[in-house]
Formats: sequence, C-alpha cells, structure tokens
Amino acid sequence: MSTTTIRLPDELKARIAAAAERAGTTPHALILEAIAEKADEAERRSDFHELAKKRFAAFAASGKSISWSEMRTYLQQRAAGKQPRRPAARKLAR
Repeated sequence: MSTTTIRLPDELKARIAAAAERAGTTPHALILEAIAEKADEAERRSDFHELAKKRFAAFAASGKSISWSEMRTYLQQRAAGKQPRRPAARKLAR
C-alpha cells in the first residue's frame, strides 16, 4: 500500500475527526471510505456518460425513437403493476 500526503484545513480535519468519532471509526478509515465512495461515483458517472453516448449514436444512426407520450403511458402502467406491451421504436414525424 502506498502513502499519499494531503494537507487538510484545520476546520476540515476537526470535522473529519468528529464524524469519525460519531461513526465509531478512525479519521483514517473515514477518509479512505470517502475517497473510495468518490472514486466509485466518478466511475459510475463515466459509465453512464459512455452508455448515453452509445445510445445517442444508435438513435442518430437509425433515427428511431419512442414518443414521450407512449413511453409515459407505458411507464405509468408498469408503475401500476400492469405488464403492458413495450412500445416499439420508429422514425418519428418532425
């Protein structure tokens, strides 16, 4: 395991110490957990953006989509516990 040095403002260091005490852990463990959570968040965000780019590219290539009114109806029925037929993508009129 490598070592990294960070400089913390005194106020933040005190907040971390207090939060760690309330959580029943050490400031070091709390900082490691926070860094891991932030790294996970950044990875999920990156994956989300990559998926969005792929989906938009597929949409741009095919020109097919589902209208919001159809999708809203479908989602409302699903939320109500029904099993509606999934709307089909098609080229929408402009």
